[in-house]
Amino acid sequence: MKTESNRIEYKQELTDGLEKEVIAFLNYREGGIIYIGIDKNGNTLGLEDSDAVQLKIKDRIKNNIQPSCMGLFDVVSEEKDGKNIIKIIVASGSEKPYYLTKFGMTKKGCFIRLGSASEPMPERMIDDLYSKRTRNSLSKIVSNRQDLTFEQLKIYYNTQGFELNDEFLKNLELYTPDGKFNYVAYLLADNNAVSMKVAKYAGTDKTDLIENVELGYCSVIKATNSILEKLNIENKTFVRVTGNAERLQKQMINKTALREALINAVVHNNYTSEVPPVVEIYSDRLTITSYGGLTQGLNTEDFFAGRSMPRNRELMRVYKDLRFVEQLGSGIHRILKVYDESIFNISDNFIEISFPFEQGYLSQVTPQVTPQVTPQVTPQVLGLLEVMEGELNRKELQGRLNLSDRENFRKNYLQPALDNGIIEMTIPEKPKSSKQKYRLTKLGMSFK
Repeated sequence: MKTESNRIEYKQELTDGLEKEVIAFLNYREGGIIYIGIDKNGNTLGLEDSDAVQLKIKDRIKNNIQPSCMGLFDVVSEEKDGKNIIKIIVASGSEKPYYLTKFGMTKKGCFIRLGSASEPMPERMIDDLYSKRTRNSLSKIVSNRQDLTFEQLKIYYNTQGFELNDEFLKNLELYTPDGKFNYVAYLLADNNAVSMKVAKYAGTDKTDLIENVELGYCSVIKATNSILEKLNIENKTFVRVTGNAERLQKQMINKTALREALINAVVHNNYTSEVPPVVEIYSDRLTITSYGGLTQGLNTEDFFAGRSMPRNRELMRVYKDLRFVEQLGSGIHRILKVYDESIFNISDNFIEISFPFEQGYLSQVTPQVTPQVTPQVTPQVLGLLEVMEGELNRKELQGRLNLSDRENFRKNYLQPALDNGIIEMTIPEKPKSSKQKYRLTKLGMSFK
């Protein structure tokens, strides 16, 4: 285990000083990680009831720190040396200085990370950070429409098992201080004027446009899902079966990297200029462009190191709730596991990621391998195969695929997999049973 540093803090147990450590990392340009259940020497002590401790941590961070830092931290359980510990990932915030609510923006309430310690912040630094604080965050911009509805958003939350109450919209911070819907609410609403486009060109430039699909004007969550489904179709999978019945497959673009790039573009886009992300497909590459450049205070080194400073923390919080995002800062690491930094083009106003298509895959085969495309194994069925594990019902499968449209799931995922004998019903004699589940067949297992 690494020793304590400017970005790592160990705590033997949950103490009264937790908020101080979180604030210090929020105010620090690199953020940091706090481990609960490990002593100062890096020895794993573990926690008896990590679930209960997790809930306490989330509640304390939510209620005892200002400005709101929802969407800027993750609290996850991990196992180390056979014992349960808790890892708190804290991103650098854009509304510095953060402070303890009960002490306000004073030396007693503000902290900064110095070496491996969290120290009171000097008054001069407090004033300097406050003067540079982000003023145009989406939560403070009043929506030009106040007749907003959120049925799509509620469906997504219900699908993930959340129980919604009358405070749902307030808890997501969709109101300005004077009680009006803010721009975050506008982006998440059932209807808005935000267009999310996927453009397709015949060649390597924009001369010959052959398709221009509008997938916006709805909740940005639904638009994101629609774009992901569109990209799953465009990201063709080539399948070969060898003479030994070995199945080889490869996609034009790594699926995980493509998904992470899109989510990053949507969540970190600068919507204050009303320029949404754009996806463009050429004959040799696919590009995803977001507006806004790097968040103020983040440089390219920090960016490629995966250090997170969410531009739109309210959106980040929603995307984490709905499992589009796993952990803060993890997206860039997933992309760089497959591609190098050269696919990124970062300017003052834009971040573009350009994925080159796999070339020559079908021609680079040994004599005993026969190229063969298997039309019935569509990208949607392959996606279903990836999430199949044990016996799962329809709702569970849709949740794992992040699909909200039941008919789309049935028509393009479930039924083709059933028709081709890749999955089967657990109660075939009662196809519409409320207890119906699905599992892989022997053929499905061989494909997987």
